[in-house]
Amino acid sequence: MNDDNELDPVARLRAADPAAGVEPRPGFVEDVIAQSTAETPDAAADDSTSAAVTDLGAERARRRPRWLVVAAVAASVAVVGGAGFGIGTLTAGSTELAAAPISLGTAQEGATQESSAFDAASGKMAGPGVNDTMMPYGYGRNVFSASGLSTDGGTAPAYAYDARAASNTETVAALAAALGVEGTPVLKDGSWTVGPQDGSGPALFVGLDGTLGFSYSDPAINPWNCGPMTVEPATPDDAVIPEMPACEPPVADLPSEAAAIDALRSLVTAAGRDADAFEYTSETWEGAVTRMAQAWPVVDGQRIDQSWSLELSKAGIVSASGALAGLVALGDYEIVSEQQAFERLSDPRFGAQTTAMPFAATEGPAGLMTEEWVPPTEPPATPTAGSSVAWPVNDVKIVSARLGLSSQWQPDGSVIVVPAYEFTDADGGTWSVVAVTDSKLDFSTE
Repeated sequence: MNDDNELDPVARLRAADPAAGVEPRPGFVEDVIAQSTAETPDAAADDSTSAAVTDLGAERARRRPRWLVVAAVAASVAVVGGAGFGIGTLTAGSTELAAAPISLGTAQEGATQESSAFDAASGKMAGPGVNDTMMPYGYGRNVFSASGLSTDGGTAPAYAYDARAASNTETVAALAAALGVEGTPVLKDGSWTVGPQDGSGPALFVGLDGTLGFSYSDPAINPWNCGPMTVEPATPDDAVIPEMPACEPPVADLPSEAAAIDALRSLVTAAGRDADAFEYTSETWEGAVTRMAQAWPVVDGQRIDQSWSLELSKAGIVSASGALAGLVALGDYEIVSEQQAFERLSDPRFGAQTTAMPFAATEGPAGLMTEEWVPPTEPPATPTAGSSVAWPVNDVKIVSARLGLSSQWQPDGSVIVVPAYEFTDADGGTWSVVAVTDSKLDFSTE
């Protein structure tokens, strides 16, 4: 936001919600929930067995609600099922929000394209979940243009996560105690653990990565755990896989935003971090069965892209995750100018990354696609002799630049928070590139 903009940022966010006042079609929400909660059974269980023991490796990969990744993009200005998120924000002693974090990772991380295909007739990607922005933002053949960018370089501070300082029994035990996990921290196989790691009870896991990332879950109060699956054993000659019963969490009496944020502040404090050095947000959505809260580290008025998160129900903390390591200053680094950083967008060494994609303009409400995708019935026609080779190149006009901070993983696993530029294009998409000068970048591959 501009310094001279006196409007309340939360009010601006709500006012910009394209889904305000829009009602989804009958049955849409139920369809979305059904699709989101449908899972494939890994194994059959009979009635004589106790509650199934969960593989935490798989559980950690799916524990967070599927909307959280979407909500993190573009400051949570996202639309699900034709209804806007209810956004609530509490800040650390200020009504001014810190600048959004900058990510040097690709916006397409985690996306799959197996079910999509290029439609030559429309010149766009086609398939389930594909919109008009996929093509220009997914393939990297772009021509960038800009004017009026600054040519002044300078210096900017950098930071690093001090993971070793927090990797000790005392820190892990304090966090476990705050979460109510019983047991003594054990350092084994590259991680700290407290509590049973087989899914049979509340457990804390702390990885020995560059941020000392932790994850916690309590399966006993997870509303998505609807009880053990009971199915009839399949006979050797029976090739039909039994269906898993539908999981239908009860209608939730959600805790308040303040309760979720207070719980998260307590965790941050218990881990030895300064709770006032974070900015807190909380979201909910239609059909939610838990209340979410996030804590963003703030440095020099900039959010850092390594947030803590917590999922709270009336029964207690369902799950939590974050980075136990604190930040230490590395001093000032020389940085390139806005113009030089813009030129890096076309330099293969820097691999311009998109950090947000604008919603495609469609005829449907809230930018949602209204035409149902029709699967092809035959492969595309064979190209004729002398056919042109399709090589789409997109014109991207940069209209503004912002200097901020972004996490960068090193080959040894450590994490540096470095100066980075974020460019905004004419369509509202954002692009990021590291701001540090070439002299302080190690381009070696070994």
